[in-house]
Amino acid sequence: MLRTKLRGVLLLAGTMMALLVSGCASMAPYSISEAEIEDHLKKAVSDFDRQQLQSGSPLSLSLSDADITLGPDGRNVAVIDLRGQVALNALMAKLPVDLALKVEGSPVYDSEEKAVYVRRLRLLESSIDSPFFKGDLAPVTDSVMRVVSQMLETMPVYRLDESDLKQRMFGMVPMDIRVAPGRLEFVMAE
Repeated sequence: MLRTKLRGVLLLAGTMMALLVSGCASMAPYSISEAEIEDHLKKAVSDFDRQQLQSGSPLSLSLSDADITLGPDGRNVAVIDLRGQVALNALMAKLPVDLALKVEGSPVYDSEEKAVYVRRLRLLESSIDSPFFKGDLAPVTDSVMRVVSQMLETMPVYRLDESDLKQRMFGMVPMDIRVAPGRLEFVMAE
């Protein structure tokens, strides 16, 4: 009787160990594509704009296109090409300004927030088109970059989906990200 119970316990322990080992083996890098990040960023900007308007801000922000390139030329960076419109809503009028920015930065994973941010931004290109001005943003580049940097510091370009079991599991262990051409890979932190 004791021998049967011991065999059952050993079998259960072996099964649990095999599951644990196979679970760790399945912790191969989880990756997210450029398209997934672009979709998440568009939704985040839309949510940000809605919150700003609800709080009474006269500025509205819409993103018509977000093109993200991960790991260009094998470098550990993300290049974000944004096109959209900033509008000042004042006195029953909307003053739109079309804006195009191309920035480069380093993707960083925040394990507490379970989110990816782009930090250490550098402006690559900028242009503006409005009824009052058209051309390069050089005269206001510093101001624009401060706003964009602040926005990307607080608005993640991707957040782990807690409703997805695999992503929730990744969020429970110390993770880091690495940039690969066309994707971000979540890997075990060293």
